[in-house]
Amino acid sequence: MIKKTFIYLILVTLFVFNLDAKSFNKKATIEPVLIQDGSEKHWCPVCGNDIKKFYKTSHSAQLQNETSRQYCSIRCLASDMQEYGLIDNSIRVIDAKTQKSIDAKSAFYVVNSKARGTMSKVSKLAFALEIDALAFVKKYNGKVVDFQTALKMAQDSLKLDTSRVKKTKQKKTYPMGKKIFEKKCDQDIDPTDYIEINELKSELKYEKLCKPLKEKHLHSVALYIWEVKQFGDLGEIEGKVVVKEDEKCPVCGMFTYKYPRWAAQIFYEEGSNKRHWSFDGVKDLMKFYFDAQRWGNYPIAKRDNIVKILVTDYYSQKAIDGTKAFYVIRSDIYGPMGHELIPFINEEDAKSFKLDHLGKKIIAFKDIKEELVYRLDSDE
Repeated sequence: MIKKTFIYLILVTLFVFNLDAKSFNKKATIEPVLIQDGSEKHWCPVCGNDIKKFYKTSHSAQLQNETSRQYCSIRCLASDMQEYGLIDNSIRVIDAKTQKSIDAKSAFYVVNSKARGTMSKVSKLAFALEIDALAFVKKYNGKVVDFQTALKMAQDSLKLDTSRVKKTKQKKTYPMGKKIFEKKCDQDIDPTDYIEINELKSELKYEKLCKPLKEKHLHSVALYIWEVKQFGDLGEIEGKVVVKEDEKCPVCGMFTYKYPRWAAQIFYEEGSNKRHWSFDGVKDLMKFYFDAQRWGNYPIAKRDNIVKILVTDYYSQKAIDGTKAFYVIRSDIYGPMGHELIPFINEEDAKSFKLDHLGKKIIAFKDIKEELVYRLDSDE
């Protein structure tokens, strides 16, 4: 009888422990400090998650251009670090106990605990004090590591985590998002008008592009538009600029496949050596065209070795010869990197666009000067 009672108590203890572990809530219990600009500050720019909902795993950092970003997780921070690069000493994390922002490099991370991971199978929570991290381990298991170890874990599992999350989206999120989008949202929403998913979510909610939605439904719609509709619609176009998922723009470092409406490429040949680079817009392509060595060691990338330049016609979204295109500059349409050289297959289309979108000038490829390209980075 005593033995049975003892076993019963153990089972009850384990049940309570596991229940407790699952009940760990990452949502902010204080007013969260949101550091991004504008109404998109409520959401992670990488995955679109609600920062408040995942506040206790949230991180923040600055891009190389000093733009502040706030992420739902170290996984999304690792993704942004891979794509853009971050200012090393700008990385901060929320203390899971006090919910205060602390220097990530001095934090004590508990990894692989029974708490659910955020955008990753393996959980990673940070604490300012080692004693708090150890207390968390006692309650939820896991082990204490430093920031660099936690970051490397996030980087090493990034591809696997992305694949796992995508499978869940394909099974549940996308179908729900499609259904809600078709019933409650404007049907002419163009996802390529937005640089990040949090900007899209902000417009959906605050510009009332959809009827009022709960966060869960808003998130499903945003993911469907951003990850399915965007590439599904453009994927049906024959003769488009084809970019692989691992191709980065050599000028800005962004993954170019994410911006299909603006994709452009230069192809080089020198003897039997053939190589091409892809860009997230004509502006960056032209920067590389004028001085490729400014952006790295590219010995084949000489103007005499260029065999083809492809750009994306704004209206048809098809690949066209960049040297024969007409470009509108200083319009009210922005690309991923701001003001762009927006390409058209013929001058009539360029004139129509210029009139509709307040463009300042139409220019042929041969008349594009390096100075003009860099002036597009300013607001003048």
